[in-house]
Amino acid sequence: MSDERIATLEPFRIVNNTFPKTKEIQELKQEGKKVFGWLCTYVPEEIIHAAGALPIRITGCSEEQELDDANAYLYINNCSFSRSCLQMGLKGEYDYVDGVIAGSTCDGARRLFDLWSHYLRAPFHHILTVPRKYTERAHRLYYEQVSQFKTLLEQHLGIEITDEALVKSITVFNESRELLKRLYELRKLDLPPITGAETMEVLNTSFRMPKELFNHYLHQLLDELAGSKIAHPSRARLMVTGSTMNNPEFLRSIEELGGLVVTDELCTSTRYWSDPVVLDDRPPLEAISRRYLNNFPCARMVPSDERFDRILQLAHDYKVDGVISQIIRYCVPYAHDLPLISERLKKAGIPVLALDVEYGTSGSGQIRTRVQAFLEMLETKKK
Repeated sequence: MSDERIATLEPFRIVNNTFPKTKEIQELKQEGKKVFGWLCTYVPEEIIHAAGALPIRITGCSEEQELDDANAYLYINNCSFSRSCLQMGLKGEYDYVDGVIAGSTCDGARRLFDLWSHYLRAPFHHILTVPRKYTERAHRLYYEQVSQFKTLLEQHLGIEITDEALVKSITVFNESRELLKRLYELRKLDLPPITGAETMEVLNTSFRMPKELFNHYLHQLLDELAGSKIAHPSRARLMVTGSTMNNPEFLRSIEELGGLVVTDELCTSTRYWSDPVVLDDRPPLEAISRRYLNNFPCARMVPSDERFDRILQLAHDYKVDGVISQIIRYCVPYAHDLPLISERLKKAGIPVLALDVEYGTSGSGQIRTRVQAFLEMLETKKK
């Protein structure tokens, strides 16, 4: 890995190091602006943004922590991501949020929302029913859910969310998606100018600050990378898949061994930003609804072929030598999917390393040993 630092990454690092109580969020609260936390990528942020509020993603601590408080409320067979989020909530880290919105996507997310609503008592709380299919009936159901969410938010805030406001928000969020796509295009290069760990630092800020400011920072980063002579060689080009992860240190531990994470399939990365909202002949609210249900699928969605095909396409486009699947213990959707996607990848000649982890892990000695062996196997395979 190159030791040269990217200067324009510093604003992203400052946000991540101070989240959840960043300067930007605290200043907005002092100005009287509302802040709403969301728990799932199936929550349409544009509606919150169009209401004049700031949407932020509620995450757990980016490193492993004691979860004694959360364990008193959530059984330990709930994933450590949901327990870590609850732990931070119980400690008052998110005491400034004016509302919490979730999607009924898995048991862990559902139980986390129930407990947050009951014990932490945010002024506004709502959960959307998210279909598991992409049929027209499913789209009608989800549109009704999104429309209901918009109505309830309007009633809570005493405002009207106009189509004009929705279109403006769609434009801002689509700009973020296009900029992140440009960042990922740079990772297709034989010698990318940015690592996987550095990319995750950027991704984390994308749901921790106003999108307009994020876009400004990302423009600066892309301008610097365009003129940069940084080039990262590697022993193997890797893709990371699996459960929720927003810990750059985990990726850094892999890259310190000589692997380079060039792409990923995570709800904090490609599944968050991949697909734009398409404003065609549909009203903006329906366009938003279509985008969120049709976006890069979560492992809960059926049939699985759409997700598997996208993963294989990513592996091809980014010239991936191997895939590291990191699955948080008790993350049922991804654990269930692992044998199926592993079989598809192996048929395509792409080896898979499956790691059983806890949320926030930074790469323990055992994990590093297994990654080292995996990299040696990939090097042998390429000879």
